[in-house]
Amino acid sequence: MDPLSAVLSLLKPRSYTSGGMDMGGDWSIQFGPHDGIKCYAVVSGECWLAVDGAPESVHVSAGDCYLLPSGRRFRMASDLSLPPVDAQTIFRFPLNGAIATYNGGGACFGLGGHFALSGDSSMLLKVLPPIVHLAKESDRAAMRWCLERMMQELRDPQPGGYLIAQQLTHMMLVQALRLHLAEPANGSVGWLFALADKQISAAMSCIHNEPARRWTLQQLAEEAGMSRSSFAVKFKETVGSSPMEYLTRWRMLLAADKLANSAEPVSAIALSLGYESESAFSTAFKREMGCSPRQYVRGRDATRLPGTTSPREAKGGSRDARIPTSQKRDMGHPVHG
Repeated sequence: MDPLSAVLSLLKPRSYTSGGMDMGGDWSIQFGPHDGIKCYAVVSGECWLAVDGAPESVHVSAGDCYLLPSGRRFRMASDLSLPPVDAQTIFRFPLNGAIATYNGGGACFGLGGHFALSGDSSMLLKVLPPIVHLAKESDRAAMRWCLERMMQELRDPQPGGYLIAQQLTHMMLVQALRLHLAEPANGSVGWLFALADKQISAAMSCIHNEPARRWTLQQLAEEAGMSRSSFAVKFKETVGSSPMEYLTRWRMLLAADKLANSAEPVSAIALSLGYESESAFSTAFKREMGCSPRQYVRGRDATRLPGTTSPREAKGGSRDARIPTSQKRDMGHPVHG
């Protein structure tokens, strides 16, 4: 599995909602903060998009696609000088496959989805800018089939149409990320941008495909077709961490997923990821994730919705008290308030 597929599979993007919005006349709409990532495309018309903290607003027009991965408040408008209206007061969320209309529609029509991400979503979100804007004609052509099919599903509802629309928004998300990483990085550092480098990407693919293997710097350099020293320098410059740091981080993210979603004992998880002893694994996990494996499990159970059962509880485990907020944040849990 390639690194982008591996990361997205681990984060398990699932749609909060998918649907469309059709705006008309003069309009300005303010949207609140959000978890996860929003992926939308403009089907017809045009508008302005401004995200809190982003240095510049973006003009989007028919065929453009954009991602909003920062979770910040944002505004869409025909004219940004107009006073905004709170989206919650004019639209009923979640859209659940519906097309919401404002001012009669007709001026700007967009569709897409809002995705929740599991686990440590910062691995993906922190390497993306506040707005990922895809506007080249080649990008539009790559997205066109998804857009046309999704528009058909929303405007002519058929049995199973909501599920098809959700799958199409997943395709839009992956395609948008693929197109973004193909853009010149302009000095950007991170695993996503490193995928555009064939040598570094080859080494990263090895790590993702065989995380339990006892990789050495020399072996990874050979996979990349580079000398050991040149590979170490280039990997650090493009990814932002050393090859061994990246390997450990990926192992711990896999471990966190297993701890949260399986009933495997810690000793078995440690062995499956290449650690000969549970203590060595636990030390590495605490260093990377900010808590021990067992504290991580207890923290996940403490924040689970009432009435639900974890895989470990189904096998006779028990919950523990809620862990401190600071520790939950270290482990990638959403913290509200």
